[in-house]
Amino acid sequence: MKYAIYLPNFGSFGDARVLADLAHDAEHAGWDGFFIWDHIASEHPIPVVDPWVALAAIALSTERMRIGTTVTPIPRRRPWKLARETVSVDRLSGGRLTLGVGIGLGAHEWDYLGEEPDQGRRGAMLDEGLDVLAGLWSGQPFSYAGQHYHITEARFLPTPVQQPRIPVWVGGFWPNKAPMRRAARWDGVFPLVSMGPVAPDEELRLFRACVAYVLEQRAQQAISGPFDVIALGATAPYGAPHGVVADYAEAGATWWLEPIVPWRFGQDGQGDWPFDRMRERVLQGPPTG
Repeated sequence: MKYAIYLPNFGSFGDARVLADLAHDAEHAGWDGFFIWDHIASEHPIPVVDPWVALAAIALSTERMRIGTTVTPIPRRRPWKLARETVSVDRLSGGRLTLGVGIGLGAHEWDYLGEEPDQGRRGAMLDEGLDVLAGLWSGQPFSYAGQHYHITEARFLPTPVQQPRIPVWVGGFWPNKAPMRRAARWDGVFPLVSMGPVAPDEELRLFRACVAYVLEQRAQQAISGPFDVIALGATAPYGAPHGVVADYAEAGATWWLEPIVPWRFGQDGQGDWPFDRMRERVLQGPPTG
């Protein structure tokens, strides 16, 4: 099991320097990864930082941690622009980038900005976008004729440090099966098992079912190679006991993502972010006890 910080790119974290400094602290505290959200707008008037600018700063402030997004909604990004951004950060970090992807949520980032509102179409755009990314990452001449994206004889250099390509984790809500079938074709799955409160035992049961389904899909398609399973959870002192991590490891999780979010640490009614308490949890290190 590896352990990572997981936090927004807005509010108190809506500043690239703040995120870079916190990532430096996290690495020295023993965390294995540092993953940020990929949002471009907020329902509230708070600071938001571009995740790729922030990841460039994070790459320069760290040396060994894996870094990345969880998750980047490819349907609201041009895949060729994202290909440039991801390769740039991968090379800047010495090959430490993981790209988390999904279809995205929230009308303020889709409907209100003139982006595609239909989630089914966004799923098709995500699949095509991933094909385009893989083709452009190859460094070879690449053409593509899809429903949503068209490319003629493009060749993008340089290539990523990581070969054959940058790892891709796919996020989605279980028991929706489409995102899990998509995840099975790539390098990892980030399953979210509910949109609201769920009893811990039920959440673990759903997680197990999701992992079993994804691994079954990989077996049916004869897909081999390394595959990550990401569990999301808050541990003590502001969450569940450390022992809960072992349950998820036994269920197949290879990464534990610890959310550092204001509502976990006593955000007040005025929306103030308890930054010192959030940073304190980062400095306490991963839940290995």
